[in-house]
Amino acid sequence: MIFRSIGDVLATVILLETGNIDRFADVGNYASYCRCVGSVHESNGKKKGEGNTKNGNRYLAWAYVEAANFAIRYNESAKKFYQRKKAKRNGVVAIKAVAHKLARACFHMLKTGEVFSVERCFT
Repeated sequence: MIFRSIGDVLATVILLETGNIDRFADVGNYASYCRCVGSVHESNGKKKGEGNTKNGNRYLAWAYVEAANFAIRYNESAKKFYQRKKAKRNGVVAIKAVAHKLARACFHMLKTGEVFSVERCFT
């Protein structure tokens, strides 16, 4: 289970800050609440505004970035995914991409009660 592999402190922060998982309609709402997605306002390829970068839960954002760093260090699949993303963009965007993957995995784990699968997460 991912909560055991990321450590007791991060798992506790994620569980307590998430609260009741049923309050999120789908995984995208949860990832947005965790600040794991960008806040882009575009229409027809044109920039329409900016803002909303501070919406969401900063503690969940911190926890998932820490979990992403931990995953990159100790999991080969996560490390390969990170290196692919880093080659295209930069390190910060790549870390947030791994954090986004972990947030999506945690949402599904909390919603369905399934066990974490590295193969399903980082393919």
